[in-house]
Amino acid sequence: MLVRATRRVGLAHVRHVRPVARRAASGLVSEVYDQVEADFGMLAPPVALHAPAPLSLAAAWMVVRETLLCVGAVDRKAKEAVAAAVSAANACPYCVEVHGATLAGLTGGPDAEAIVAGRTEAVTDPRLRALARWARDGGPLPEPCRAVHVPELVATVVTFHYLNRMVNIFLHESPLPPVSGPARTAVRRVARRIMGGLARHRPALGTSLPLLPEAPLPADLSWAAGQPHVAGALARAAAAIEAGGRRVVPDGVRGLVLERLADGGGPAPGLFVRDWLEPAVAPLPAAERPAGRLALLAAFASYRVTDAVVADFRGQGHDDRALIELVSWASLTTARQLGHDLAAAGAGKEGSR
Repeated sequence: MLVRATRRVGLAHVRHVRPVARRAASGLVSEVYDQVEADFGMLAPPVALHAPAPLSLAAAWMVVRETLLCVGAVDRKAKEAVAAAVSAANACPYCVEVHGATLAGLTGGPDAEAIVAGRTEAVTDPRLRALARWARDGGPLPEPCRAVHVPELVATVVTFHYLNRMVNIFLHESPLPPVSGPARTAVRRVARRIMGGLARHRPALGTSLPLLPEAPLPADLSWAAGQPHVAGALARAAAAIEAGGRRVVPDGVRGLVLERLADGGGPAPGLFVRDWLEPAVAPLPAAERPAGRLALLAAFASYRVTDAVVADFRGQGHDDRALIELVSWASLTTARQLGHDLAAAGAGKEGSR
């Protein structure tokens, strides 16, 4: 009943692209939709928004499933704390609502509210407090984490740095009905109960991997090698999204994003985005600047992407698939760099004690 009830409502959250309706899905899109409904419990809009680009859809689902939903060395409660903390840091209200509700449904206490509000000092569970702080601030994995926990925990951080960017651009701010006061409190209570119940389902490891061809694990994702289902998902997803990026991202834009990532490159605190963005894209040919603006904003300030930025990119003749592929490439490239930096900062070294 939940699956049927949420199909139309969930896809109504999608903006900038035309989502693929469940009844119209075929081929790879239909395969992914089947798995999402079976393993997540509903057609989750953060995954379904990718459907105009089927390879990106399969990549997004594979990473979400194998890192968040599947329970290997790390339990779902810990992963939801990480997901909620990353989403709060990225100013992604949709993901904050979803993963705050899921964590609240799993814990039954106030810790979820403290995490999504950025008040980690108020989290009563010491393990969740340490994980939320690590996900937000980086550094060595907290005790008692070990090397076996690194792939799933770092992959969860990478997954939500990716998803938050996609969701900020392609979904409305909240999955909940536009109500306030006591009605909103009641809706949130129901959401917590539903999401907490769904999160107790434990799908089998690795069954999403056949959706995409096998691929080598890139060097910057080598920290995932200890968990085959995580490494396999990340390798396949990276290859698929990179292929989409090669199709639609101009070389100059690719180089600009990579250069800015290497320099640590978003807008300085207090600097208006336009005062950072326009000088950044000025060296590009005029025809590539719309793609450059969209890619840089997706990478560094996804919550600042406007209808005008999307329309400028569309004005170069790009369709829904190209829009998803460009934003997906910029988002995952950034998330990969952040994951690499997190692992290099001591997660693997300290976690192996």
